[in-house]
Amino acid sequence: MANLQSEIRNPKCIGVLYAPGINCHQETAFAVEYAGGRSAIVALHDLLEGNAHLSDYAGLIIPGGFSYGDHLAAGRVLAVHLIARLSEELRAFVAAGRPVLGICNGDQVLMETGLLPNGTVAERAGALTQNRSARFESRWVRLRVQPTGSFWTRGLEGSLLRVPVAHGEGRLVRSPNAVVTPAFLYVDDDGAATEAYPNNPAGSPGGIAGVVDPSGLVLGLMPHPERALLPAHGSEDGLALFRNLVRYCAEI
Repeated sequence: MANLQSEIRNPKCIGVLYAPGINCHQETAFAVEYAGGRSAIVALHDLLEGNAHLSDYAGLIIPGGFSYGDHLAAGRVLAVHLIARLSEELRAFVAAGRPVLGICNGDQVLMETGLLPNGTVAERAGALTQNRSARFESRWVRLRVQPTGSFWTRGLEGSLLRVPVAHGEGRLVRSPNAVVTPAFLYVDDDGAATEAYPNNPAGSPGGIAGVVDPSGLVLGLMPHPERALLPAHGSEDGLALFRNLVRYCAEI
């Protein structure tokens, strides 16, 4: 795995954000490299202090965990840091055609920043709130990949993926002006989208497990594709998502 100092100037390197409480950064960086890309873990502190810049990276991943202990709300404190200190960099990053992926807590962060679902920084149109079960859910789920027109789902449309979830707040709520483009749906044993527990462990409406923004560059999903890469994981279905990311970043 590449380190920040050696890769910060590599424009094809994909940055994996680390902030206090994030705990999936190492395996997410590994997923990028296993898919054929180059990764660098970038500390939020370095971005805030100007020792690193989002523009140093071809793509950005906000991984899972419990950033800042999920105080106030899941992902909100990290999102406030990003909006208050890095909003212009975030806008410029996406405007330059560079992709952003949020996994689990990262998905919650993207919702809190406004990058999802509408793609407008500092204008929230959705959030991820408490599971209908009112408890932390850790289990395998099946997802159906939706046609989005985005590189994220290219070649995967209509396929079923087996991946794990691990979250307590994954139920999507949205404002009336939200533009929601589903990328992944929780499905039942027949492959039909479902809101029923346990196939949809969050009770998310319409079975929505992940969405892309209107540009197709920003993707957030609650399940963990980085935990479904190797035969030892019990599923390799998450690898295709990282391969699509690596291919896209190699071309920009």
